[in-house]
Amino acid sequence: MRRLAAAVEVEAMSLYYHLPGKEGLLDGLAETVIGEIVAAPVPAAADWRAALRGRFLLAREVMLRHPWAPAVLGSRPAIPPALFGYYDEIVGTLTAAGFTPHLAHRALHAFGTMALGFVQELFTPGTTDTGAAEADLAEMAAAVPHLTAMMAAEMHAADADSLGWCDTRAEFEFTLDLLLDGLERQRAVT
Repeated sequence: MRRLAAAVEVEAMSLYYHLPGKEGLLDGLAETVIGEIVAAPVPAAADWRAALRGRFLLAREVMLRHPWAPAVLGSRPAIPPALFGYYDEIVGTLTAAGFTPHLAHRALHAFGTMALGFVQELFTPGTTDTGAAEADLAEMAAAVPHLTAMMAAEMHAADADSLGWCDTRAEFEFTLDLLLDGLERQRAVT
């Protein structure tokens, strides 16, 4: 709250004159970010797959501009109202392409937070210190050799296109393409 107040050049307590409290502020931030996602100009696409891929990558651009937003969205106890229209657009894209309502429902669950441009990780690494992380991997190697070998091979520093521990653009697009390919297969059999 102090940082926000400093950014708008007021005292922290004066923010509460305009907001019902911290939760109200967080709700407002969530609505604002979702509004930015919804307002992003979506280029015309050849098919449903390209339309959703483009839409989700635009959402990711919003998240990269606001790297604090995934944590705020994940902290909300209820779906922010602005999100219903966005989800309706996604379902409309799917059903217009021949998806059944049942498969569109399953698709929304499969997309999860990817529809909002990020991947919600359950856990984060204990440290961002590369030396300490390598020491942790060496200690874990005896107990979980396959996992530590994979982690050692895939360890990377956070960069400008990263929103978290394992949420780089390449990882995001890989997972998104797997989901879209799988949905196409399911659509073909229903």
